[in-house]
Amino acid sequence: MARSQLSKLSAYLRPHWRQATLGILALLVVNAVGVYIPILISNGIDDLQVTFSFREILNYVILILVLASAMWVVRMSSRILLFGVGRQVEFDLKQKIFNHLLKLEPAYFANNTVGDLISRATSDVDNIRRLLGFAVLSLANTVFAYALTLPVMLGINVRLTLLAIAIYPIMLFLVQSFSNRLRNEQLQVQEETSSLSELIQEDMSGMALIKIYAQEDNERRAFKEFNQQLLAANLKLAKTRNTLFPLLGGLASVSLLVILGAGAGAIADGIISIGDFIALLLYVERLVFPTALLGFTITAYQRGEVSIDRIESILTVEPKVQDAPGAVSLPRSEVKGWLSAQNLSYTYPGAKVPALDAVSFTIKPGETVAVVGPIGSGKSTLANALPRLLDIAPSQLFVDGYDITQVRLKDLRAAIAYVPQDSFLFSTTIKNNVRYGDPLAEQEDVEYAAKQAQIHPEILNFPQQYKTVVGERGITLSGGQRQRTALSRALLVDSPILILDDSLSSVDNQTATEILKNLSEGTRRKTVIFISHQLSAAATADRILVMDRGRIVQSGKHSELLAQSGLYQTLWEQHKLEEILQ
Repeated sequence: MARSQLSKLSAYLRPHWRQATLGILALLVVNAVGVYIPILISNGIDDLQVTFSFREILNYVILILVLASAMWVVRMSSRILLFGVGRQVEFDLKQKIFNHLLKLEPAYFANNTVGDLISRATSDVDNIRRLLGFAVLSLANTVFAYALTLPVMLGINVRLTLLAIAIYPIMLFLVQSFSNRLRNEQLQVQEETSSLSELIQEDMSGMALIKIYAQEDNERRAFKEFNQQLLAANLKLAKTRNTLFPLLGGLASVSLLVILGAGAGAIADGIISIGDFIALLLYVERLVFPTALLGFTITAYQRGEVSIDRIESILTVEPKVQDAPGAVSLPRSEVKGWLSAQNLSYTYPGAKVPALDAVSFTIKPGETVAVVGPIGSGKSTLANALPRLLDIAPSQLFVDGYDITQVRLKDLRAAIAYVPQDSFLFSTTIKNNVRYGDPLAEQEDVEYAAKQAQIHPEILNFPQQYKTVVGERGITLSGGQRQRTALSRALLVDSPILILDDSLSSVDNQTATEILKNLSEGTRRKTVIFISHQLSAAATADRILVMDRGRIVQSGKHSELLAQSGLYQTLWEQHKLEEILQ
C-alpha cells in the first residue's frame, strides 16, 4: 500500500486510536496466553511420564480450561473493539462524504453520475470498514502469533522449527506475485458495480419514459449486458482468489506434515521430549490458521486499497464556489433587493463561446423584471449566476452594492429564493415540500404561500390535502402542480429577491399572469426576475430584458419594445401567431 494511502488510513483511525489500541492489546494478551498453554501441556506430559497423579492431571486440566476461557473472553473483546472501529470509521466516512458533497457546486453532479457516487459512498466505504476491522485484526493477530510463537519454537528445537517454517517464503512470494493482479481485478469489479448502479438509478428515475416509448426490451438487454460484465469481472476475481487461497492453505499445512515426519525421528533419537514435540505441533498448528487467513486479509487489503482511491477522489475535490476569506455577513432582513451586473461574462468549462458576454443591468428593489430570449441565449446561466451556483469572477454581480463573491454564501442564498426549471419535489407530503426552506413553518404560512402560487384550491381537492404524499420527484402531480408547489416553497421563505427560471412553463398564461400580479402587490414587494417564454405573462412586468447570444440586446417596457424593430418584436409576433394556431 502506498504511503499516501497509509496516511489516509491513519487519518481515518486517528479519532478512534484508543479503541483500536485496546483491541490490539487484547490480541497481544490472547496470543501470549495462546503461547503459554502449549508450554503448560508440554510440562504436564513430561511430568506425567515421571509421576502419574490424577490430582496433578486435574490441576493441569482446570488451569488450561481457565486460561482457554479467559483467552476466549479477551478474543471476543478484541473483535468487538476492532470491528467497532471499522463501523465507526464507516460512519465517519459516510458523514464526511455527504457533508463534502453538500459543499460542491451543481456542475460537479452534472459531470459525475449519481449511481457512481452512491456506489462509492456505500460499497467502497464498506470495503474500507472491512480493511480497518477484519484486516487490521487479522494482520495484528498474525504479527503477534509469529512474534511470540517463533522464539518459543526456536527455544525448543531450532532445526525442527526451521523445517516447519521453510515453506513460508514460498507463500510470501505467491502473495507478492498475485498482488497487482488482485488489485486490478478488484478495481474492475468495483467499476462494473458502479456502472450497474448508474443504470439501475437512471432506469428507476425514468421508468415512465421507458414505458411511454416501449423500451423495456432495450433496457432489459442493456441491464443484462452490464450484469454480464459484472459477472465476468467477479468470476475472474474469484478464479484468481480460488487459485491463490487454497495454495496458501495447502502450503501452510505442509509445514505440519514436515514436523510430523522430522519430529518422530527426533523423539526416537532422544533430541526432544514427547511434551516438547506436542508443543511444537500445537505451535505449528497455531501458525497455520493466521497464515492461511492471509489470503482473506489480502482480499480485504486489495478492496480497501482501491476504495481509498475512489473515495479520496471525491473528498479531494475542492469546491469552486465557497466563501471568500473575510466574506461579509448580509442578514436577509437587511437586504433591500438592489441587483446590478457590470460586464458580467461567463464561459462554461470546455466551451469556446461565452454563455454570458459583457452583460450589464440594474434592477431596483421591488421591481419585477422579465428576461426573455431564444433558447440558448444565456437566461438560465444568468439565473444560476445570481445565487452563485456558478463560479463567477469577482466585481461583476452585486446585491445591494455588495460583490456577491464577497458575501457569505449562506447569507446570499438566504436573500435569494430561486425556482429552477426542474421543479424538484421530495417524496414526502405537500406540506413538507412547501416548508422545506423553513421546516417549522405553521400551517397558515404554508397555505398563504400556496395561495400566492395559485395552487391552494387544487391541494384542497386532494384526498389528504396538504398531507398528500407526492411520490418521488412529485410524480403524482401534474407538471403545472409541481411547478406551483415549488414556487410555494420559494415564497414561504420570504426572501427579498425571487428568481423564476422558466418555472411556470407548464402553467397557462392566465395563471402565470395572476401569480406575477400577486408578487407585485403588497406592502413589501419582492425584487422578481422572471425568466420565461410566456410573453403574455412577461408583458406585465415592470421592465423586460431581451437576451440573445449571451448579451442583453434590448431593455424596456412591453409597449416600448413593441414600438421598436428588433428581437422582442419578432418574438411577440411569433407568440401571437402561436396563440392563433392553438
